[in-house]
Amino acid sequence: MRKIILFLFIFHIIHLPAQESIWWKTPTTSPEIYDNHMVTFRLVAPRAKEVLLVGEFLPPSYVVKDGITTELTGTASLRKGGDGVWTYTTPRPLEPGYYNYNFVVDGLTITDPSNIHTSRDVVKISSVFFIEGGWSDYYRDQDVPHGTLSHVWYHCDKTDRDRRLAVYTPAGYGEYGLRYPVLYLLHGMGGDEDSWATLGRAVQILDNLIAQGKAKPMIVVMTNGNMDQQAAPGHGPEGFIKPDLELTPAYDGVFEESFPSIVRFIDKAYHTVPRKQWRAIAGLSMGGFHAMQISRAYPDFFDYVGLFSAAVGREQGDIPLYQNPMEKLRTQFSKKPALYWIAIGKEDFLYDANAEYVQLLETNRFRYEYFETGGGHTWNNWRFYLTEFLRKLF
Repeated sequence: MRKIILFLFIFHIIHLPAQESIWWKTPTTSPEIYDNHMVTFRLVAPRAKEVLLVGEFLPPSYVVKDGITTELTGTASLRKGGDGVWTYTTPRPLEPGYYNYNFVVDGLTITDPSNIHTSRDVVKISSVFFIEGGWSDYYRDQDVPHGTLSHVWYHCDKTDRDRRLAVYTPAGYGEYGLRYPVLYLLHGMGGDEDSWATLGRAVQILDNLIAQGKAKPMIVVMTNGNMDQQAAPGHGPEGFIKPDLELTPAYDGVFEESFPSIVRFIDKAYHTVPRKQWRAIAGLSMGGFHAMQISRAYPDFFDYVGLFSAAVGREQGDIPLYQNPMEKLRTQFSKKPALYWIAIGKEDFLYDANAEYVQLLETNRFRYEYFETGGGHTWNNWRFYLTEFLRKLF
């Protein structure tokens, strides 16, 4: 009898940590989304002296350092109630979208303890929420046929290392012997091959557009543009490294020079149509810069080019791949790409640089399409741009 009691006691102790989550209750309701799309955020912090809300739905601020303008996410102050609950309600309804936010409690940035939904953007973990309706419905998991997101490894000839890709294949891939066009989708500074799938909701956007007949079924290859990495943090031989915006040289031409390795691998491993007319390349910010340079350097590779808030004008004169830009542009446009699409937000810190680039294209009578929105350098814009771009392909 004593042995049975001892066994039950030990069994209870071993399983106690797992059982504790059953009794956990969220401290309060946050975020609370109303029918009119206004949102209330709450945090229980009775001993805090100051609580701030940081969110991309708040007006941004800007910092200029060494001649480089950086856009900072907007902030707002929460008000403390007598019960120790800090509260903030948006002064106006939010547009439909997928938003991220954090609390800053006496200088310490935290996620919302009442919200289990989070995402990682470089080194920052944020809480997320949806405002449904409109374009944001493309970003949600709907009851439609779903494609598959796989992680595969290819050999990079330039670095002589294996590197990781995220590859989307549409619903029905491989069932009927069909061949598919390919979009190569590039991330921004500090991102990796997972960024477009997690933050960009690319898989949901593709599933929904394809199911509605608004985009052609296609393969989408999401690359890692950080040549010092083999894979996203925690998924490569580097181990559980800390992501860093300055981890890798962003504009040294190495990623662009190595890109043919990726195209060759994809054409060999997947059911593609290995011709320019069935290939596209697009990217955001740093990835937009890379897409611009890659499409110039290899003008027979891609018939569709998308630059989302592209970091144009970052060329370094001593990098061979970036030299003779006008000559390369003339060659590229002499081959008459099917689409050269530029998208930028009016409040984006890269707006002026993109406006100058558009003027350059205009002066030289290069055929392009320009798409301007409100907002700044945010994922809310880039998801929207991807949704628009996909509808124009192939």
